[in-house]
Amino acid sequence: MGAHLRIIDVGKRYGPAVAVESVSLDIGEGEFVSLLGASGSGKTTTLMMIAGFTPPDQGDIVLDGRSIARLPPEQRGIGVVFQNYALFPHMSVLQNVSFPLRMRGIDAAKRDASAKRALERVGLSGFDDRKPGQLSGGQQQRVALARAIVFEPGLLLMDEPLGALDRALRETMKAEIRRLHRELGITVVYVTHDQEEALTLSDRVALMDAGRIVQVGSADDLYERPENSFVAGFIGEGSLIRGTVGRDASGALALLATGGGPPMPARDAAAPPGSDAMILLRPEKLSIAPQDHSRDGFAATVEDIVYVGDISRITARLENGHAVVVKQANKTGIYRPGRGDLVRVTWARQDAVLLTAGPNALP
Repeated sequence: MGAHLRIIDVGKRYGPAVAVESVSLDIGEGEFVSLLGASGSGKTTTLMMIAGFTPPDQGDIVLDGRSIARLPPEQRGIGVVFQNYALFPHMSVLQNVSFPLRMRGIDAAKRDASAKRALERVGLSGFDDRKPGQLSGGQQQRVALARAIVFEPGLLLMDEPLGALDRALRETMKAEIRRLHRELGITVVYVTHDQEEALTLSDRVALMDAGRIVQVGSADDLYERPENSFVAGFIGEGSLIRGTVGRDASGALALLATGGGPPMPARDAAAPPGSDAMILLRPEKLSIAPQDHSRDGFAATVEDIVYVGDISRITARLENGHAVVVKQANKTGIYRPGRGDLVRVTWARQDAVLLTAGPNALP
């Protein structure tokens, strides 16, 4: 059964430098939450405070109703998987996995049986007597994962666990982590700088910047409904066009882009006319057609085309000087522009997100 974790106004400073400003987060039983952010955003420091390896300067950490903020790591009952695995090279796989049980005073027969079950769960049955140096990176990661779950903790912390693996192994391990989370019902807090990992693994993602959480939500929330331009620029790919809030000929909300041109349609937002804003256009939501095909949309010139296999990324320069990126599926019968072609770019009003300027705006 997963644990209920509450992080309450937790902060950490190193002299004048702020590592974590003030983080509060409520994580439900069995929930998978990722702390996502760039280097220096505070995500790993937050995880280390939950684990007990870094003492917070303020706030509290409550696990299943009990404050653990001042407890040493070994008294918290939390499983931890580190990026570097932290396996003991002189111990066998079985000894590595059973080590947490040994520290808890469990007798040898019971801890070996539990360790074998944990190894079976991660697909390493029969590897008991091998040493970590005889294993691949992916196998070492599985051993670290088995060691973290062998004592059946309610909370599992994972710090960039896939960072040292190649792409194929990362995909395999992501599937393994998803499967274990479903089977065990354990609560997971997962730290990563890789947004694809965070979006595909998590029930919710907490995006961090400068030691604080900028937005918390599902993958769909962060991608489709970013609360500010920082989130819009960090999550996924998109074209951000600056301007002011206005109306189009029908009276509907639109962006009056810097550089002029027709009003750019956007979904409704609480934005006063004349205020600084920007519009977010996701590349897969844009359509491109020959210039003479329709008078809808915005005239543009194709500047670049990159073939990526399943799709092509087309960069087009609008007449007002702003560039937009269009993702186009490479399928039979579609219009395929060339560099220098005159085209028209269109999008549905509900697919364009209007963001007002604020403290988290991109430079």
